[in-house]
Amino acid sequence: MNWLKAFATASLGKKYLMGLSGLFLCLFLVVHLAGNLLLYVGNDAYNEYAEKLHGNKEFLLIAEVLLYSAFAFHISYGIWLHLGNRAARDQRYAMVQSKRADRTLNPAMPTPDKTMFITGLIVLMYLSVHLSDFKGEFGWAPAMEGLSRAEKAQLVVSDTVRAVIYLAGAIVLGIHVSHGFQSSFQSLGLNHSKYTPTIRKLSILFGFVVAIGFGSFPIVAKIANWGKVTPATAVESEVTETPETPAASNN
Repeated sequence: MNWLKAFATASLGKKYLMGLSGLFLCLFLVVHLAGNLLLYVGNDAYNEYAEKLHGNKEFLLIAEVLLYSAFAFHISYGIWLHLGNRAARDQRYAMVQSKRADRTLNPAMPTPDKTMFITGLIVLMYLSVHLSDFKGEFGWAPAMEGLSRAEKAQLVVSDTVRAVIYLAGAIVLGIHVSHGFQSSFQSLGLNHSKYTPTIRKLSILFGFVVAIGFGSFPIVAKIANWGKVTPATAVESEVTETPETPAASNN
């Protein structure tokens, strides 16, 4: 296992793991967005999709292990690479300053890796809120009682505070993946003068799709008034009482 440890800690190995985990997470975003878009088809379609997904316990367990592992790799290695790049950049800055005292450089200026680090932290906070709402249902338990999965999703994204968080998070996520998608190919060494420009354009397009797709839910929720949901169990339990027929009087 020493070779695996050496590969994972080497500069090239970290870049490969970042690239692979990044592409896997981009694939997850596509699948996740496609499933969420079923809310626009109808509650029945979304509920059927959600029930099939959560009904297969073995598949769900494997998928969650892979997903959380990819997140853990991506976040930890992202921080690791950022700190390494920052140290190298500060060292280069000091060397240039010693050679060119008349030239002013600002190491705090935004760079692609620094921008990715900042947007990545925001996405991490956005993800934490999302998991808290949908996985743990923290703070939603009383309001979600009796609601279907579709109604729960509609209730969350229609909340004013959550609408702002989810819209802002979707925009930042789109910015993050618009650079991260092409960066993943670059980390894997898949650079070519013929294909790289196309990958760059696809990456920007992918970022727009992600931002618009996920950002559309809180907007539509407010327009369509998704927050006014009625628990399905409550609807089913409503019974129209038939007035009793007065007993015929015996004369």
